[in-house]
Amino acid sequence: MTDTGTDSATATDKLTVAVLGTGIMGAAMARNIARAGHTVRAWNRTRAKAEPLAADGAHVTESPEEAVRGADVVLTMLYDGGAAMEVMREAVPGLRPGTVWAQSTTAGLESVPLLASFAAEHGLVFYDAPVLGTRQPAEAGQLTVLAAGPARGRETVLPVFEAVGARTVWTGDDGAAATATRLKLVANSWVVAVTAAAGETLALAHGLGVDPADFFGLIAGGPLDMGYLRAKGAAILEGGLSPASFAVVTAEKDARLIVAAGEAHGVRLDVAAASAERFARAAAQGHGDEDMAAAYYASFDEGEPPAAV
Repeated sequence: MTDTGTDSATATDKLTVAVLGTGIMGAAMARNIARAGHTVRAWNRTRAKAEPLAADGAHVTESPEEAVRGADVVLTMLYDGGAAMEVMREAVPGLRPGTVWAQSTTAGLESVPLLASFAAEHGLVFYDAPVLGTRQPAEAGQLTVLAAGPARGRETVLPVFEAVGARTVWTGDDGAAATATRLKLVANSWVVAVTAAAGETLALAHGLGVDPADFFGLIAGGPLDMGYLRAKGAAILEGGLSPASFAVVTAEKDARLIVAAGEAHGVRLDVAAASAERFARAAAQGHGDEDMAAAYYASFDEGEPPAAV
């Protein structure tokens, strides 16, 4: 595994980049690619989500086929592996052999080899390239890109990675092996666990009549303190759940991918499985589009905290 920072050499020629999927992450990535001077063609199933990118110089297209036609790099940032495959199949008439495909959707271990096989069938240079980070680092171009793929083509894809991220961590030279996705799932398992624990801790504090400030004061500066806990705690306590940094419904999807990956390799992941159910309950209560910290509400049967004891 190698780590490449933003000071690495990049190609001097500007690229044409098709960004397929302009949700929370994809829109921010497309905007930063355009700001780096590259030509961006953006597509989203719901066009209204892509339209604001026109103000940043992106060309919003009617179809995936139109977006990828003549592109040097195709970047997919969609809901899951199935969505990525469906959209790329729609793009086939516009694809040309030799195009680089940076697949950044968190797709799961079963999907990545299928996507890589599709790429090989159509002569695409495939990179398994999920990213670590949420809305704020995405908007700031400070994501961490986890990447696996051949040396041939890296000089083309690196400028794109450097436009969206502060670091590129190379995990291997075979995208089909899903080494980048494996590392992403491990990292996300920690994110899911911390978020679920933060929500449960604050829910218990509410139920027991404990001031959350007393809890945070108790752990301040010690080994139990951590920035992510405080960030998610603040989102819950200060009404910062919208707009989402990472939505509840997407967190549920990722938690289930983590559980499936563990099961496929003989690892039982009780915390991830329980977290998936918490996210599902929160979504059913109407919090699906809010930040994943809204799983806090899943601790209460009525979806809202009762009066504290």
